[in-house]
Amino acid sequence: MSLNTHLQRQHDHLASLGHLLSEERALLVEGSVDGPALGAVAQRKAALLETLDTFESRRRDALRRLGYDNTPQGDEQAAREAGCLPLWRAIQAHARAVAADNRINGELIELRAANNLRLLNALREQAGNPLYGPDGQPGPRGGRLSSSA
Repeated sequence: MSLNTHLQRQHDHLASLGHLLSEERALLVEGSVDGPALGAVAQRKAALLETLDTFESRRRDALRRLGYDNTPQGDEQAAREAGCLPLWRAIQAHARAVAADNRINGELIELRAANNLRLLNALREQAGNPLYGPDGQPGPRGGRLSSSA
């Protein structure tokens, strides 16, 4: 497979990942999280990340066999000589954008988890079972709350 064909397929998978991250973000900003839908997105995302990792490994192995340095300069030289430097640069830009989107989604997940913990603490305190006693130590753990509450 030519470098141009390989890069085009890699670019297409990267675009799919970008769309999937948009779908994930839409699920994360809804009022209530659709757990099964979010789980399905996470599975598809993991599969796409694995595929992209495989593409990158194959590209690096092929370039190394052809004598190119395993550096950004070697990547640029190979793409230039194969006549696909604009595509390579588009992949790099898209990869940076996807990485930023993934970071933002991770921050949204962390924010939701922190809010859920605060809500759980408030519910436990309202139920008369504070998580922490007056001495700052964890309180008794009786009276479990249902996860569907």
